[in-house]
Amino acid sequence: MRVVLQIFIQNILPIFILVTLGYLISRKFNLDIGTLNKINFWLLVPAFTFSNLYVTDIGIDALKALAVAVLILLTNLLLGVVISRLRHYDNGMENAFQNAVMFYNSGNIGIPLITLVFSTGAFLADGRTPYLNIALTTQIMVLVVQNVSVNTLGFYNAGRAKLHWKTALLNVLKMPAIYTVALAFLLKLVPYDMTRLPVWPAILYLKGALVPTALLILGIQLSKSKFRFDNHPAWLAVAIRLIGGPMLAFLFLKLFGLQGVLAQALLISSAVPTAVNSALIAVECDNHPDFATQVVILTTLLSSITLVGVIYMASRLFPI
Repeated sequence: MRVVLQIFIQNILPIFILVTLGYLISRKFNLDIGTLNKINFWLLVPAFTFSNLYVTDIGIDALKALAVAVLILLTNLLLGVVISRLRHYDNGMENAFQNAVMFYNSGNIGIPLITLVFSTGAFLADGRTPYLNIALTTQIMVLVVQNVSVNTLGFYNAGRAKLHWKTALLNVLKMPAIYTVALAFLLKLVPYDMTRLPVWPAILYLKGALVPTALLILGIQLSKSKFRFDNHPAWLAVAIRLIGGPMLAFLFLKLFGLQGVLAQALLISSAVPTAVNSALIAVECDNHPDFATQVVILTTLLSSITLVGVIYMASRLFPI
């Protein structure tokens, strides 16, 4: 019960507080979500991606985590396509559905959740947590895959519902996130610590603003959305994300023989709710924003229950 309360109070409740604040301030002032979205995608996301990637040491285990994260993403993409075709969704809903099941909240829920799980119950006598660094490096690899893909493939998916594929691709190539990844890898090869530059604190300020800003924007979008409990595609996406995600991760972990902290972190990470940015992209591209927002809210709410089960199973299936 203590773990359940910790997960809810430290990871889920703060998210809903920020979403609620965004909802309330939008109801009072009718804020312009388009301007906030552009600040998010053009400044905050690139800073967050660049800073995390630049300071992360990439070893063999990190590459394994990266490979599994890519495979999970591609399999979810295929699953989204198959289910959409079987249920005869139109192009716009098909693309929105794919984004909802592909992209998950590896940053503002995944990072603090992994930190909580691997810094409790694993203390040494001197207070150190021997598994936390491995788990966090694993999660950052997942975060890189998710951040890059949601800001490229996610935008392309949402845009091509109403645009020619060439125009949708051109819009993706205009997004700065893909270039910040390349820049981070390039600068890692330079024999100079970029964190000593005066610009680094500014990057960290932008990075720190991503999570609260994204959640406030989600609340603003929720205030403009029609929330329906009989939205069957939304509930299907919720089931695939919260139940199908961990099952898929488990299969890949067994297939590649991964064990211990690496496997636990990947399994737990696969069970987090749908990415907030998937809803923000739907708003930006005007592609079923109500559906995307509802999936984010429902998966975030219900994950407070399902995550507890996944965390327990991770410790049993992949003991350290």
